[in-house]
Amino acid sequence: MNTITFGRRIAPGLALCTGITVISYGLEAVEIRLFGYAYVSALVLAILIGIGLRTAWRPAETWSPGIAFSGRMLLEVAVVLLGASISLQNIAAAGGPLIAGIAGVVAIAVVASYLIGRACGLTWRMATLIACGNSICGNSAIAAVAPVINADSRDIAASIAFTAVLGVVVVLGLPILIPLLGLTMTQYGVVAGLTVYAVPQVLAATVPISAASAQIGTLVKLVRVLMLGPMVLLISLAMSFAPRKETASANPRRLPLSRFVPWFIIGFLVLAALRSLGILTDLVAVPLLLTANVLAVVAMAALGLEVDLGVVAQLSGRVTTAVCLSLVLLLAISLSLVALLGVG
Repeated sequence: MNTITFGRRIAPGLALCTGITVISYGLEAVEIRLFGYAYVSALVLAILIGIGLRTAWRPAETWSPGIAFSGRMLLEVAVVLLGASISLQNIAAAGGPLIAGIAGVVAIAVVASYLIGRACGLTWRMATLIACGNSICGNSAIAAVAPVINADSRDIAASIAFTAVLGVVVVLGLPILIPLLGLTMTQYGVVAGLTVYAVPQVLAATVPISAASAQIGTLVKLVRVLMLGPMVLLISLAMSFAPRKETASANPRRLPLSRFVPWFIIGFLVLAALRSLGILTDLVAVPLLLTANVLAVVAMAALGLEVDLGVVAQLSGRVTTAVCLSLVLLLAISLSLVALLGVG
């Protein structure tokens, strides 16, 4: 298939996903104008609009190639570009004990949340998405892990939807812990950075409290986000050794690098290395990150369009239980780290 033919095939679906993306960013802008923050991000809005449209209208086959392209390839490209946000300097700035503590919290929370999901009767893919979303950085982690484990659109949509709802609940309810547990501004900032899903949500949860909470919360959150790369790489390596149903290839001894690490993870690590070495400057990195965010929203619109809401509804009870229990566990681990490190 030549490029022109391919372009014509994906054009309708890609245009539809792009239109949903424009609407999502418009609604996000309205939120910021009204409330000062986007409590529901464009990424979440895109998938919700996609689900709503899919519920009211079933796209014909003409739309399918472009929707599939947007939900797979564009998502993988977005993951690659996210590597431009990683910098070793940010890791060093947090200090050794706190960095080790954050890494420990993420590792323990991912494993424990996965086990909770499985105990709640979720598939291993859904349990993995929820574990990474809750433990690392919400929607971004789900979007990054999804192509690695070949998650279907139903699982992605359900995990993002429930994680997004709880993200808003955490932002609104977390300040209650300050008088309830007698937290200092620094302690509250660390807890917020470890439990709130997205960086803008960390700001929403800490800026109204104090500047100190906002500064330490943002720093902790950024270091927590940096755990996404290693975690996705580990999951990718684990997937490479999982049994496969497909038949053996004609050359079974050949093990290409892509068998162990998908191309988009390699691209992610390359950009992260270039960023850390200073080769990738802000002049280049900022546009790349903006592009990654836009592509991720387009991909989420596509995933929403592939979701049958009736099927998702059947998962709601188990998913809600798993997400809530995982969040409570993450909060408990975060408070334990604050006590262990003697954060004042």
